[in-house]
Formats: sequence, structure tokens, C-alpha cells
Amino acid sequence: MRRRARRPRAATTVALLAATLTASLAAGCTGHGGASDDGRGQLRTPAPSPSTGTADTGPSPSASPRTGSVLAVKIDNAPDARPQTGLDAADVVYAEQVEGGLSRLMAVYATRFPKAVGPVRSARESDLELLRQFDRPTLAFSGAQHKLLPLIDKASLRAVPPELAGDAYYRGSGKAAPHNLYLRPTRLAPSAPGADALTTGFHYGAAPAGGTPQTSRTVRYPAARFTFTWSGDRGRWQVSMDGTRAVSPDGRPVAPATVVVQYVQVRRSAFHDFLGNNTPYTQTVGTGKATVLRDGRAYDADWSRRRAVDGTEFTAPDGTPLNFAPGQVWVLFAKAP
Repeated sequence: MRRRARRPRAATTVALLAATLTASLAAGCTGHGGASDDGRGQLRTPAPSPSTGTADTGPSPSASPRTGSVLAVKIDNAPDARPQTGLDAADVVYAEQVEGGLSRLMAVYATRFPKAVGPVRSARESDLELLRQFDRPTLAFSGAQHKLLPLIDKASLRAVPPELAGDAYYRGSGKAAPHNLYLRPTRLAPSAPGADALTTGFHYGAAPAGGTPQTSRTVRYPAARFTFTWSGDRGRWQVSMDGTRAVSPDGRPVAPATVVVQYVQVRRSAFHDFLGNNTPYTQTVGTGKATVLRDGRAYDADWSRRRAVDGTEFTAPDGTPLNFAPGQVWVLFAKAP
């Protein structure tokens, strides 16, 4: 796996985020939002179509664009947030459990930027560990619980909530707040950094030997579920979330080439939402078991991420690297039995 030089940490001014979100937990909102989550602050309205955004005029002057690092965007996965925008353009999509047994997504972009991404939602403590595998990534998010802000400020990433780059965000039409906040990626960086920025540890190539034929796989959280259905015609896994097929706003299916069910430790954190629900902490450093879905087959795998600055290696039972299919990868963090 490739190693990369670390750059000095630079404190952000994320402490500007002082307000917390007050909205319905049933709608997937957990009280971790900044002032942007209530539709006020520095956001520009009226809002354009979430599938196109407005014409891009270059990076935000306040964004200090970086062209060598991935862009990670926290994306809402409540029913009211669907269909999401820009998921189909991500190189990697991570799914994690949040408060109340619901789910949230993190989309990582390196090879191309869509015109818009969203709806954008709040960050979690687990995100900081997950993102350390990249070299100073940019994290776009709507806000965070105020007790988490000092940890975000110290993290080795570039945190860009709406308060620091208001012209990069906008409110979309057709959805109610807080499920209507969108990001224009090229307002944060002029272009995507390229595949070399994806220091995930993943291996791509020919399908491994063996595996078990599988046409459908469901992963359940306490109050959410994901189903992946193999399409031989497309050579992809069609995504359904909570029983609804995932599509882009113009109807194109969200269909990764590889799906990883990664079994991890999910424990209680020191953080709670405004209703008192504990925020789960998804531990992505360590070792464990996984199932890799590609080409209509399921492969047993072991995963290993020894340090937070490392990517995650997936290997077959005999210890050889387990190749992913070229294309988008979804990683679902599931609680280890």
C-alpha cells in the first residue's frame, strides 16, 4: 500500500459553529447540526434545482482550494432526503449507523466532481478516524454537536461547513429543511484530485477464484436497511434503502460495482443527540471479517487496518489481496457478532 507524506496540522475556525439542530429524530436529524441546518446563516436562497445547482464560477475565496486531497461529504439518508444528489459520482460511499438506529452516508470524491452533492448533513466522531486514511481530506458537513467541534478543529483534515464557505452551499427546492442543503464541490476545489488521492488500501483487478453465487444481500441496522440486488445486464449492484430503490434525481440508478459488508465494533460514544440518544462510535481501525460482493458472487474476507493513517486491506482466507471490481465501492459498517 502506498504511503504518503503528512502535512502539518492547521487549526480551523470550526468553532464558529455554535448552534445545534432542533428537528425530528424520526426524520433522521440528530441535533448535531450547525446554524446552517435551520435555513439561516450564510446560505444563498432562493435555491436552484438540486440536480444541477447554479452555474459554477470557481472556488469560494474563503475555501483555500486544495487539489491533491479527496472531498468527503456527509449525506443525509432519511426518507425525506431521497433521492440524493451526486451519490452516483462518488468513488466510495460509506454507510454507518447513527442515533436511533438510523443510517447516514459519507461519499468520497477523487476522480470526478458532480455539479452538486446532497443533502448535506452533520458530522460524527467516527468520521474523524475514518478520514485519517487520506492526506488532509476536505470534509463538507452541515454542522456538528458543539462538544465535538474541538475534536474536528484538531483533526488532520480541512473542515468546511457552510459558515466557512457559504457560497459553496445552497438550499434546494422541493424538500423541506433540514433535508435541502446542497454543496457545489467546485466551489471548494477547482477540480478533482485524481485516483492517487484514494489511499483506501483497496485492490482492484480480476475477480478472485471461488466465491458463492449471490443475487441479493440485505444489511440491517436497528431502524434502517440496505439491499443490494445484482444486475447481470448492468454488471452492477442496484441499491435499495429502506425498501426504496436508490436513484439520482433524474432517475438513474445508484449501482456500485463492489459492495463490502465490513463487520466492526460499534460502541457507545461520549456524545448524545438532543433527545438523549447515544451516538454510536464505529471503530474502523483494527481487524475483523467482511463479505465482499462483486460480479454476482459473495466472497469471505478478512480486513485489517492497523493504524488510523493506513487504508484498509481486504484479503481472502489464504491471505492474498481480494480484488474489487473497477468502479464505485460501497462499504457498509455492520456490527460484528
